[in-house]
Amino acid sequence: MQSEAARARLVQAPGAVPADRVNARVMALAGAPGHIELGLARMRAAMAELEIAPRQPWPVITVAGTNGKGSTVAYLESLYRQAGYRVAAYTSPHLWRFVERLRIDGTVLTEGQWLAALEEVAQDAGHIPLTYFELATLAALLLVRAAAPELLILEVGMGGRLDAVNAVHPDLSIITTVDMDHQQWLGDSREAIGREKAGILRRGVPLLYGDADDPCTSVLTAARASGAPIYLLGRELVVDPVAGVLHMGGECWHLPEPLWGGREQWDNLALATAATRLLRERLPAAAVEPGADWRCPPRLPGRCQRLRPWGSDGPTLLLDVAHNPQAVRQLASVLRRHPGARVHALFNLLADKDLDACLAPLAGLVQHWFPVALPESARTRPWPDLLAALDTRGLTWTAVEGGDCSASLEAACAGLGAGDLVLCFGSFQVLAQLPEELLSGEAPGGTAACQPG
Repeated sequence: MQSEAARARLVQAPGAVPADRVNARVMALAGAPGHIELGLARMRAAMAELEIAPRQPWPVITVAGTNGKGSTVAYLESLYRQAGYRVAAYTSPHLWRFVERLRIDGTVLTEGQWLAALEEVAQDAGHIPLTYFELATLAALLLVRAAAPELLILEVGMGGRLDAVNAVHPDLSIITTVDMDHQQWLGDSREAIGREKAGILRRGVPLLYGDADDPCTSVLTAARASGAPIYLLGRELVVDPVAGVLHMGGECWHLPEPLWGGREQWDNLALATAATRLLRERLPAAAVEPGADWRCPPRLPGRCQRLRPWGSDGPTLLLDVAHNPQAVRQLASVLRRHPGARVHALFNLLADKDLDACLAPLAGLVQHWFPVALPESARTRPWPDLLAALDTRGLTWTAVEGGDCSASLEAACAGLGAGDLVLCFGSFQVLAQLPEELLSGEAPGGTAACQPG
């Protein structure tokens, strides 16, 4: 039970805590920190102990999907914040610091607040063997309860049906895309993965679905079975990127230009905009009118993020956490917009990712590869296997100082100039090794500039 004193600690807990002690505490509580075990029984039991209601007092939007979840959450957060709403957004994983996972009104909370929430979870639900992600989600829900936002946006960690986030009842469900990823846990076909993601649906709760060209039958079937009104991109929702317009239900809205990525970002923005229409009874839509520009720009480090750390005469640094075939194909389409550019790539992929399918779309676009070593874990791909895959494809590569990220970055930019690209992709763990100062213009941790409408 959350006492008034506990609530006060969550709201006012001091922030002077050594860096990433929060992550260390979650790992200590999790027992087997790298272990992934899907299921809702532990989560529901812990929520009961902590008196966290599955139905929250404020509207909840749950966002699932193979790719596009983070972007869609960022657009939702921005659209509602610039309309003056107080928004809580829970995402995963983090890049540098655990506290990045939750933003209240655009600002991350202090490490002290997170530690106070984790101690409450340990005290009241410590007898339940919770996983790393379950602990994170429970602590986040306690922090959200203390903050009392007007809207809560939840990003699914993996799949949907058995994900910890799915213990909370949504008022609107979004599935961005369905493609091959996490097959070890979600199934070895796109339709099987679609069934898992469709597990976030609730009877009568609307679904926004973004697979316009090839929607999963399993998702459509689940929506019909649950009586969930479905709004499919390309059918009920039609977006025109040239005109920057979304058509929906006989009405149309002008969209602000996406700040990163390619065609897929118009789709993600369209889903977010459509969500504001569907929730207008609880959050009046008249106040959420996307205009010609962003008064409260969305910020999402590591998603098709462009930086110029070497000045105007140096190459552009392109950062993207693309780590599955669909995401890498989208990344390839971005690179094709730079004909004549020399491209050097830093990358690695976890062992459960389809390495060959992720190399194939970029093989003719990247001239030199710089494999980067990842922290050792149960999911780390053996280093010799990574190098062998590059050799098998006949790709030119250099392993600098055993895959040291900083040294590889320095080597990759050597000889490149204006108009060229240094690409970093393949895993959150690749980008997390870059100095946070390098991304200072986009780095999380502060309050995004916002002028409420």
